[in-house]
Amino acid sequence: MISLLILLPALSVIILNLPFGRLMRKIAFSLCLALFVAQIFIVLLPVSAGFEPIFQFNLMVDDLSRVVLFCIGIVLSSALFVGEHVIKDDDQRFNFLNLLLIALAGMNGIVMVKDVFSMYVFLEITAVASFVLISLYRDRDALEAAFKYFVLSAVATVLMLSSIALLLLVSGDTGFSAINAAIITSQHSRLVMMAMGLFICGLFIKGGLMPFHGWLPDAYSAAPAPVSILLAGIVTKTVGIYALIRIVTLVFVFNDPIKYLLMFVGALSIVLGALAALGQSDFKRMLAYSSISQVGYIIIGLGCGTPLGIFGAVFHLLNHAIFKTLLFVNAAAVESETGSRDMDRMSGLAEKMPLTGITSVLAVLSTAGIPPLSGFWSKLLIIMALWISGYRIYAVIAVAASVITLAYFLSLQRRVFWGKLGKEFGHIKEPGFMMAFPALVLAFIIVAVGILFPYLAHEFINLKELTGG
Repeated sequence: MISLLILLPALSVIILNLPFGRLMRKIAFSLCLALFVAQIFIVLLPVSAGFEPIFQFNLMVDDLSRVVLFCIGIVLSSALFVGEHVIKDDDQRFNFLNLLLIALAGMNGIVMVKDVFSMYVFLEITAVASFVLISLYRDRDALEAAFKYFVLSAVATVLMLSSIALLLLVSGDTGFSAINAAIITSQHSRLVMMAMGLFICGLFIKGGLMPFHGWLPDAYSAAPAPVSILLAGIVTKTVGIYALIRIVTLVFVFNDPIKYLLMFVGALSIVLGALAALGQSDFKRMLAYSSISQVGYIIIGLGCGTPLGIFGAVFHLLNHAIFKTLLFVNAAAVESETGSRDMDRMSGLAEKMPLTGITSVLAVLSTAGIPPLSGFWSKLLIIMALWISGYRIYAVIAVAASVITLAYFLSLQRRVFWGKLGKEFGHIKEPGFMMAFPALVLAFIIVAVGILFPYLAHEFINLKELTGG
């Protein structure tokens, strides 16, 4: 059953490109929406993990997979709605929908496979779809951004393939369990340490972490609005961060060198990403640097290595997918109405776009970790894990960076939504249902998860066990 999450998107691409052009274009949006929404509900069903995969693919779905598959469905649905509104050319819109389906198949494959080579194959499928999506409009900035992503992704590919070759020499297999067993018996081998380091660095590039982030700000800002939503909301989370969590916790041995590497890179990304965001005037570029900073929280929680830290990291991955998608949806709404991403040209847009202004405030406060919104709880868990584990300097860094986050996002709100409305923007309005619907759904999730988390933690999550109490 779970193999259908890969097979159906791939089959849909074939169906949409059958020689019935007009009919296929009419059904493309509905077909994509049906697949994305179906995925959201399928992964919430408790029985989905128990179904045997069709054709005996070597797949699995556990709690971590469910979280990411849910995020994939939510983010792709949001990108689909925004794309329907902002992409005016019929051919470009149809190509966009086809590429969304390819990205869906690729990301679902990453999340469910159980061997490192299959994970690499699906990483590359997702990356290729992303290159083309970034350059969808074929303008100069987008082509340059796609080229940068292509070059750095090629470096990551070399690192990961080299690592896979070394791991194959050590274990004789590419399955997660076989590699893990081989690493346990020879974890201090230089060959094993080199293999682990190469694979992790490859995933750092894919995830856009500092100092491997060179492609990310350009890709997020130059890509078409719905593609920015896709990249920031889920692509880098899946190809980089999810893969890193899966590999580190299930395949590699969680030793001190890996912990120190993860925590250093996480802290570096948190601080430098936040400081870089402070100096931006381009709406989407500020959000890009903010993404680097927020992903740093996930990595630093993972690097902590405790059950509470890993739980907080996965929870923040979910929260980041939601609030960052909302911020990019709102950036798309602002750009579609004003024709600009330059925040210094704007002011008072909330007067004409109240829904966008209000949902943006919710996303901003959640990103900064303000209670009772969802982002507060995941950041709190990560900081608690760091403090309890004795990594108190990293806990202080995490708290301080949240203050910087609040500062640059308040600057964004002041420059874009607050103050007196500029005369040149007197004609603007809310963009309509296709932009408003995903914004409302995402804002609802931020508020609902934030308010309900204490109840959910009490009923379903054993925090005493996670904290070792």
